[in-house]
Amino acid sequence: MMYSLAVVPLQLDDLAVSIKSAIYGEVRFVKINWIVGKGEKFMPLPLAEGLTLGVQTIHRRTEPSTKPWIPTLDDGRDVVELVDQLGFDSIWVGDHLAFAVPILDPVVQLAQAAVFSTRLKIGTAVFLQPLRHPGPTAKQIATLDLLSNGRFIFGLGVGGEFESDFSVAGVPIVERGSRLSESIEVMRKLWSGQRVSHSGRHFQFENIQMEPAPCQLSGPPIWLGGRSDPALRRAARMADGWMSYVVTPDTYRESLDKIQVEYDRSGRSIEQFVSAHLLFARLDKDYETALNAAVKSLSVRYNMDFRRAAERYCALGTAEQIAQSLQKFYEAGARYIILDLVGPYEERLDHLAAFADEVLPLIGEMMP
Repeated sequence: MMYSLAVVPLQLDDLAVSIKSAIYGEVRFVKINWIVGKGEKFMPLPLAEGLTLGVQTIHRRTEPSTKPWIPTLDDGRDVVELVDQLGFDSIWVGDHLAFAVPILDPVVQLAQAAVFSTRLKIGTAVFLQPLRHPGPTAKQIATLDLLSNGRFIFGLGVGGEFESDFSVAGVPIVERGSRLSESIEVMRKLWSGQRVSHSGRHFQFENIQMEPAPCQLSGPPIWLGGRSDPALRRAARMADGWMSYVVTPDTYRESLDKIQVEYDRSGRSIEQFVSAHLLFARLDKDYETALNAAVKSLSVRYNMDFRRAAERYCALGTAEQIAQSLQKFYEAGARYIILDLVGPYEERLDHLAAFADEVLPLIGEMMP
């Protein structure tokens, strides 16, 4: 049974409060493990109770690829329809301008996906907004949100791992954080549908009205990526959710704790804050076989030796091993997992089907 999460200010003394919950009717009140000064009011992050799963894929060459990669309409339709039929909640794409492997534009891919499935949510994990001016982005995203009937989730990040993205965009990489923060402010103004002005460090305009407004009131939900302390503070103060990747469950929990502190300081009050994680996964007959496949795939994708990272950050092995990895992230506070199923491009439909058949039932048994 699912419960709604009530957000209530707590008046606490100087002590550490362990996680406790009490159910009154259909509402669960939760106290979270925090040290709060005497007399201070504490507002916990309003996290969801259950676990939701999405998939990151569509038109992206996975590695190793044994044939020349030419994206086709049928390829896109096949994967989107399968993700829909298997019961996942959403489908996601990444974003790079110049990458180690071929990659397509995220907004165009998602526009196509919104036609192939009228149920799935669609999202970016993540869109590198600092590479772009927020005005044209605001128009693109408003259009996508309207044409998908309000199913779009706008995952945003600063990027920076690949300097080539910033070189081709002509944007100083050192400005990526400030550009992202200001872009969010600009886009939300433009999505209001009202006449607005802006005068900031990077962007300026006066008396602009952008119509039509997005389908979702005030624009699509913004989930911010990032692992650094500035990124976590930005998520707490500006976003509707946070998504991480290449972190351990322990690091995830620590990062969510930092977001909680900054959220409480900010004085914000939102209905729900989404705690998401992008997780590389490989289902196989055993851990070593899955690890080798993941290393081979991800080393080509990121143009580096990915073995140590795969051992530390990926969910690998049998269905039971992967389900246990997902449970650890759930226990760390993740409530939305975006699965990136790694391996050869030609195997991805079979991999998806096997994951749904073998792993999803185990997750259902493990989750409260």
